[in-house]
Parts: sequence; C-alpha cells; structure tokens
Amino acid sequence: MNPQPDAEEPVVRPFMLTGGRTQPLHDNLRIETQLAAAPAALSAPLRFESRRIVELCQRPMSVADLAAALGAPLGVVRVIVADLMTQGMLRAGAVPGELTTALIERIRDRVRAL
Repeated sequence: MNPQPDAEEPVVRPFMLTGGRTQPLHDNLRIETQLAAAPAALSAPLRFESRRIVELCQRPMSVADLAAALGAPLGVVRVIVADLMTQGMLRAGAVPGELTTALIERIRDRVRAL
C-alpha cells in the first residue's frame, strides 16, 4: 500500500521541477562536484528549488549533499544545478583527483538517504 502524502505538504512531480528535462546542460557534473554560489546569486529573482540551492551553496556543497538536503532525486538536482551554472548563479569547484575514504562514505550515506 502506498502511504498517503501529508495533507499539508504539496507533492510536486520531479519532471515539473526540470521542465520535463532529464539531462543536465553540463554533462561534467559528478555527484562529488563542489558547488559555490556566485556573490550576486542571493539577490537574483530565483524560485523554489533554485533559490534553496543558492542558499545552501553559500558554503561549498557537493551535488550529492544538495540532493540529500533537498530530498530530491539526484538527476533532478543535476538538471537544476546545470541551469543555475548556465545562468552564472553557481560555479563548480575543483573535483578532487583522489577521493578520501571519509568522502566516499559520506557520499554513499547521502545517496542512500535519497
């Protein structure tokens, strides 16, 4: 049996958040890619998840951590993040060449939380 969604919390289908797109504009976004918001991003007229992503990225945050924080599918977050990068609201930091065990475990835990 499917649990009924909470009456106070509206349900939004993932495809509605991405305009029906399933592929991000930037194919180089890995789940460990660190993202940071551009200085002017908080004053931009962003809506919903885009606004929340910019707020969360005031300090560097990985794509996987964003998905876990938003409670949204990783693919959806990648599409929204790619859009924000195209708009100049987010920038990607360096992707580490070798991942530490602690980082791999944290990514695994965040993905499981989805």
